Amino acid sequence: MTADSKATTVGSLDRINLRLPAETFDAIDECRAQRTGVVSRNTWITEAVEEKLAREQASDVPQVTDRLRHG
Repeated sequence: MTADSKATTVGSLDRINLRLPAETFDAIDECRAQRTGVVSRNTWITEAVEEKLAREQASDVPQVTDRLRHG
């Protein structure tokens, strides 16, 4: 990755604080441990969000659009 592409990538990300019960973190960590290689919690959660968005967009595009519009 070049310095220019890294700066662009970092600039396009937003940070959030995510509060989850300890049990949820335990379940995430169990899933991460079953994967090959090292997968961070952030990567695992990002993948989960992307999978959920893809399912919702594939099944009901107007519903996703309404939620985004009405918050």
